[in-house]
Amino acid sequence: MGEVSTIGLDIAKSVFQVHGVDCDGAIVVRKRVSRAKVLEFFAALPSCLVGIEACPSAHYWSRQLQALGHTVKLMPPSYVKAYLKRSKNDANDAAAICEAVTRPSMRFVPTKSEQQQSGLMLHSSRQLLVRQRTMLSNAIRGHMAELGLIAAKGRNGTAELLKIIAHAEDGRIPAAARFSLDVLARQYAAIAAEIGAIEKRIHAWHRSCEESRRLEEIPGIGPIVATALVAEVGDWTAFSSGRSLAAWIGLVPKQHSTGGKERLGGISKQGNSLSAMAARCRGYGCHPICTAARHEAALASPSHGSPADQGRRGCARQQNRTHGLGHDGTRGALQGAEVAAGGII
Repeated sequence: MGEVSTIGLDIAKSVFQVHGVDCDGAIVVRKRVSRAKVLEFFAALPSCLVGIEACPSAHYWSRQLQALGHTVKLMPPSYVKAYLKRSKNDANDAAAICEAVTRPSMRFVPTKSEQQQSGLMLHSSRQLLVRQRTMLSNAIRGHMAELGLIAAKGRNGTAELLKIIAHAEDGRIPAAARFSLDVLARQYAAIAAEIGAIEKRIHAWHRSCEESRRLEEIPGIGPIVATALVAEVGDWTAFSSGRSLAAWIGLVPKQHSTGGKERLGGISKQGNSLSAMAARCRGYGCHPICTAARHEAALASPSHGSPADQGRRGCARQQNRTHGLGHDGTRGALQGAEVAAGGII
């Protein structure tokens, strides 16, 4: 049994699971290590390949282990799941990570630097505050609407409502309601000030970052989007094409499967798709479109003909009456399909 060459590390809050193999794939080490002794454990090992599932804290451990001389590769957890054997637990997860990191077809996540993670914290904090500001704005609008005070959409409309709330002599707002609205208005102003402070930090980082300034030259890209791309992507050379970069950050079509796509909304009230219902009707020999075509052909034929033709026309009329098509076969078929599809056609 040789020395450790590859390690799968399953990180957690307190106890980490280590699964190490040698060059031949034989298990060399399998143990649980406390969080305080992780760096001590890896400092005693020779340089090896370490695989970790990508998560926010994984980037920190990746930087720490790389400083000890190890080669660390982060992988999306969804890609590691295929190598999991038996039930899911820490030991099996570490073994799956150890096997997945050696696959030549595996895709890896680049390790983020401290600056990148700090930038992402700025953007996530700003996003949280913007959501809270929107919630307060909607609450203020709703309460003012109950009093008959309506404003235009957007922050300009909210500003008009805040002016009315700040005007203490306005008799349109009762005293009890004004107390609650003053609380919401002060909270709205405080959150708006915090958002402004975060945006100043983002703009300062944008001015000091060359990559962000180059991205701003693209039409439609401002400091907020440029710094977010720099913080999220990091190493642009890790992507073979712009299409791969777009897919990695989530800019993909809503429908991106290679198979056939059913028409959107073609679902009946019973939960059956329009194409499935049509296939079932074809199996029964009563597809509405085919029935309408047969009815039109019967109506277009002359009234005189052989007994066989008259017999066929009689069968067509009987079948139309059976399926409720009436004299206008095409209109009846389309109406029947519309009802079956929940009014989509």
